[in-house]
Amino acid sequence: MRVSTAQFYLQSSQQMSQKSSDVNDQMAYLSSGKRVLTAKDDAISYSTLAGYNNDLASIEKYKRNITMAESHNNMQEIVFADADLILDKIKSDMLLANNGRMSSEDIQSLAEQVKSNFSQLLDLANSQNENGDYIFSGYQTQQKPFSQNVDGSVTYNGDSGVRELQVAKNINIATNQAGDAAFLKVENAIGDFTANYTANTSGVAVESAKITNRDNYNSSALPHDYTFTFDAITNDLTVTGSAGVVFPAAPYTAGQTISFDGIDVTLNGNPLPGDSFTISEQEEMSVFDTINNAIAWMEKGSVSVNQEQHQVDYNALLNQLSSAMNHITSRRVDSGIRLQTLESQENRHLDSALNLAKGKSNIEDLDFAKAISEFEQSKLALQASQQAFSKVQGLSLFNYI
Repeated sequence: MRVSTAQFYLQSSQQMSQKSSDVNDQMAYLSSGKRVLTAKDDAISYSTLAGYNNDLASIEKYKRNITMAESHNNMQEIVFADADLILDKIKSDMLLANNGRMSSEDIQSLAEQVKSNFSQLLDLANSQNENGDYIFSGYQTQQKPFSQNVDGSVTYNGDSGVRELQVAKNINIATNQAGDAAFLKVENAIGDFTANYTANTSGVAVESAKITNRDNYNSSALPHDYTFTFDAITNDLTVTGSAGVVFPAAPYTAGQTISFDGIDVTLNGNPLPGDSFTISEQEEMSVFDTINNAIAWMEKGSVSVNQEQHQVDYNALLNQLSSAMNHITSRRVDSGIRLQTLESQENRHLDSALNLAKGKSNIEDLDFAKAISEFEQSKLALQASQQAFSKVQGLSLFNYI
């Protein structure tokens, strides 16, 4: 068989190229410590590893989201804890101001302290995170959520948006609490209505006023404002709504509950003939409004034109302050529950990542002893091929003449 010089060189070149490629592949396995680098190494294992890598990448993304969610909720939890302390101070000042031995000057000093506490609470409600975003503005993170008006009232400038981050395949965790839900929507201590005792002079008070039959209430005349009047002679109670009398004149007994338009109202105290007051629908009350009302109550001083009414207002304010404290505590609890959920989910991700890493390792980790042996064999094969080519290429017929 005749073998041309060109054919010899081509075959030798291909053979050495293949041997060199084998050596390079073995070096790549050894340097990476992995036995599966491409699909040609092991198609089934390569596909399985792709699944492992995707799952591990998702876990890393979830862990980053958990870190962000923990940061946001931790900050809110701290704000609510501070707000709770401020409200507790205000309540203590209210209790102190109701002490009969306090002078008007003493009570004015307490009122100034409460004003200072009010400013601190407003600052907390306008808290910003490390990026300068307002944490209680809903989706409007660049908008300062609360601003105080000239009359002392507070306006909310944010929205009700709640941002979420995905921390697991089917689990999203809220990263914020909107300012209106946090500071404005406090449950009314007496129910669904607020009382206005402007014309009252005797100390009668509304203990509770709740809607018990929504259908009857919704079908009643608007607006839902009701006037309670005690007859100037008989002292019988009559309730008048927008469409006229809704509760005909009847004897009044302290502590009784009367019903009309789907509403149950429980009254307490002993009114004088001719007394009257009104109630208007208000299911929720702002924390800031409650504090402003407390300040106004204090600024009346120790001497009030109507001490009985002054005490009724005091009791109502104290109850609403307690409701505000409970509300802030529940907001803090919500943040705490989210933090617990995040911690639990993070631990699950750590366990999952560990199991995935073990499964991935079982498939792709290199058997170094076997790989080194194969590398040495491939290297020897390449060297032998190179030596054979070197010797054969120098031969000619002149060596045998």
